[in-house]
Formats: sequence, C-alpha cells, structure tokens
Amino acid sequence: MGNASVTARSVKRCWTKMSRLHDKYRKEVVPALIKVNGYSNVMQVPHIEKVVLNIGAGEATTNAKAIEAAQADLAAISGQHAIVRHSTKSIAAFKLRVGMPVGVKVTLRGERMYEFLDKLVSIVLPRIREFSGVPNNWDGRGNYTLGFKEQTVFPEIEFEKVDKLRGLEVSIVTTAKTDEEGHKLLELMGMPFTKE
Repeated sequence: MGNASVTARSVKRCWTKMSRLHDKYRKEVVPALIKVNGYSNVMQVPHIEKVVLNIGAGEATTNAKAIEAAQADLAAISGQHAIVRHSTKSIAAFKLRVGMPVGVKVTLRGERMYEFLDKLVSIVLPRIREFSGVPNNWDGRGNYTLGFKEQTVFPEIEFEKVDKLRGLEVSIVTTAKTDEEGHKLLELMGMPFTKE
C-alpha cells in the first residue's frame, strides 16, 4: 500500500508540465553559466530558490479593509494565498502597536515561481511606460529586489476595482554567492537590466 502511493506520487511529479522559463534555465542558462564561470560540477551553478512578493499596507492602522484589498491583489498577481504580516514593534508616531497587521506577503517556489518570473519578464516589465531596464538592486549576496510604485502594472489587476494604488516589492532569492553571479543568472533568464 505504501509503495503504491509513493509510485503514484512520483509518476504525477514526472508528468508535471515544466514552465517555459524553467525549461530555458535547464537547457540554455545552466550550460552558459558553466561555460562563463567555469564550474566543474553542475551542482555549483546558481539557481533561483524563491520569489517573495510583498505589499506594505501602512494605512491598515486606520482602514481595516486595506489588508483585505492588498491580500486580494497579491493573490490575483501570484495565484497563491497571501499571508498577513504583523507589526513586531510599537511606534507611537505611526499609531502602531505590536501585533497590528502592516502588510501581506507571498512566497513562490517551484513551477509557480518560474511562471511568475516568465510573466514578469515578458509581460509586466514591457508594459511599463518609458521603460529602459531594471536597476541593479543587489544585496551583496546574490539576491535581487525590484520595486513597483503600483500594483496595476500586473495584467490580473483590474484598474476600475482598485481602491488604492499600493507599492509592490519583488525579491528574487538565488543560490549565487556574489552579485555578479546572480546578475549573470538573471540576465541569461531574460531580466532586462539597465545598461551602465
């Protein structure tokens, strides 16, 4: 009985459709990174671990519906339920107490992560008016963060139904050891960086 369920699970995993960007990573990006960086083993090649989407909702202290609206927007953008983030500090100037909701977040992994990145690179970024590439916002450890001033750049958001424009942060966490390795990885995957 136990072996049959394991076999069924592994068969299902084998037949799971690989996203276009994941396929590109395996067939084009990995060999290119091995050639450029001279890795001796395919396991040394950096890959994307996860993508974290975050919307801050500071107005939630006065407007209880703000968190629900931000949660709905993030769920529509990511295709995954967004969790509410709570304050860890009290700040009197902002009328903020410990435990109050201050934002929402989603962590994407696996095929859903690759599908989101494919949509980001091929649909969302080209839609931005006067777009000339994304800035180099690296953290020093090979991870990249990209900020949007409003959530309406994503095609899933209907402008007429938006109660308020909110900023959105996309953090791409990689296994790269340096910013240069991470930059090359994302560049080969299609991220349009600004030319400096």
